[in-house]
Amino acid sequence: MSEEAKWYVVHTYSGYENKVAKNLERIVENRNLHDLIHEIRVPTEKVVEIKDNKKREVERKIFPGYVLVKMIMTDESWYVVRNTRGCTGFVGPNGKPVPLTEEEVEVLGVEEKRKVEIDYAVGDTVTIVTGPLQNSVGIVDEIDLERNKVRVIISMFGRETPVEIDLDHAELFE
Repeated sequence: MSEEAKWYVVHTYSGYENKVAKNLERIVENRNLHDLIHEIRVPTEKVVEIKDNKKREVERKIFPGYVLVKMIMTDESWYVVRNTRGCTGFVGPNGKPVPLTEEEVEVLGVEEKRKVEIDYAVGDTVTIVTGPLQNSVGIVDEIDLERNKVRVIISMFGRETPVEIDLDHAELFE
């Protein structure tokens, strides 16, 4: 099934947006659902707040009570998102998920394309520079410029293990 992932809006308890996003990311990681649930976002904007005559820049949620999820809608992905703690359901008629249109995605600016310049190619040896696998060395297996991801084969516990990371989380091994 080569269905394309679409953006859906998930309703959460107020103030639970980041918790829901983190829980969902953890579930995706633990159950290896990267092929179904691609991205989870809590859109924020930087605003200048003046309090006690002091200016400070704070990050404010653009849509309090909502989390955006880019996913391929299947029974499994629906169930996982719907049953994430703090989530009250999908936005749509009768809680039936309706994906955002291309125009809505564009207007909301959810999909800002972050261009990452890389100096490695498939077959090159790279070092992972951040995250739990920092300093691991592996071989580039696949580069997905569309999703800004790279799959690196690293040796873990005596086995060749593929890991998917952001493009800018790997550097050419010196």
